[in-house]
Amino acid sequence: MFPCPLTPLAAPNGAEPLGRALRRAPLGRARAGPGGPPLLLPSMLMFAVIVASSGLLLMIERGILAEMKPLPLHPPNRVGASWRRTVPQPGGLSLDAGDPDLQVRQDIRNRTLRAVCGQPGMPRDPWDLPVGQRRTLLRHILVSDRYHFLYCYVPKVACSNWKRVLKVLAGVLDSVDVRLKMDHRNDLVFLADLRPEEIRYRLQHYFKFLFVRDPLERLLSAYRNKFGEIREYQQRYGAEIVRRYRAGAGPSPAGDDVTFPEFLRYLVDEDPERMNEHWMPVYNLCQPCAVRYDFVGSYERLEADANQVLEWVRAPPHVRFPARQAWYRPASRESLHYHLCSAPRSLLQDVLPKYILDFSLFAYPLPNVTKEACHQ
Repeated sequence: MFPCPLTPLAAPNGAEPLGRALRRAPLGRARAGPGGPPLLLPSMLMFAVIVASSGLLLMIERGILAEMKPLPLHPPNRVGASWRRTVPQPGGLSLDAGDPDLQVRQDIRNRTLRAVCGQPGMPRDPWDLPVGQRRTLLRHILVSDRYHFLYCYVPKVACSNWKRVLKVLAGVLDSVDVRLKMDHRNDLVFLADLRPEEIRYRLQHYFKFLFVRDPLERLLSAYRNKFGEIREYQQRYGAEIVRRYRAGAGPSPAGDDVTFPEFLRYLVDEDPERMNEHWMPVYNLCQPCAVRYDFVGSYERLEADANQVLEWVRAPPHVRFPARQAWYRPASRESLHYHLCSAPRSLLQDVLPKYILDFSLFAYPLPNVTKEACHQ
């Protein structure tokens, strides 16, 4: 059977209504009340997440999770709702009783997701969201009516390969191995293309999943790809970043030599709700409180998780998730460590609050950039 979706729990007593705080001031400042002093949203957000996750961030700061490797993130196998009972029992994804790190990470992710999404004011439905947030969400959920699933795509988490799979399942492509430039719009159906009643039906009855990745590793991947290879991004974003943050840059920089710290400074000044999708937080893209996803796969075990999803949705046996191409070199942990240790720590402290829900909800540890760790 499909794994059962997580059920939001009641908010802890006295907890800050996180949903209201998030919607009140997504960029950084909010008002405590009429005539009240401004409050820094990252501090409120950090407090609420610490409360909701029973000290997850404090544990990370103390080093309890700092050395844990990225682990697969799945809900445990349980009996699903009645509409799932015709689906074969999935195998291979139950928690390993002999892997305590995995059990800790799984427990933290499940508990934190329930607690955060159970906070007063958090969205329980896409129609609880402001119009702009709902539009972003619906534009990122792909639909397969033939196989009854919804997939929220996250750029830089293998979404191009998932779109290939959807096109094969729809009969548009013969194989996931077809060597064609990926068209990210045509021959795909998005929830945003449908009427509200059609959207509600699919959200209620279809299998829903997304894939996540270490937030900073995803940022590094976007930085390397967009500013190192894509001329359009160099001209549209890179040139502006250089003008803003590099002394003596001149009026018309090429934008092809953006440094990672310059990119981070740009992110600090960006409103998460208006970011480009390649570095927008997963929380803003897929709204895991407004949509009760049945499965959250991880980039760290991409092929196994993806092929398990294909088995759950009863895709034809010949349809498999594409293997990583030989020339592709993903951002490594070593490369990420180097870039983070080369950036000013104060800059990282300003960037991390924008992605704190991605870290906490999906149980990724905050980076260890102490002097000792960076000199190893």
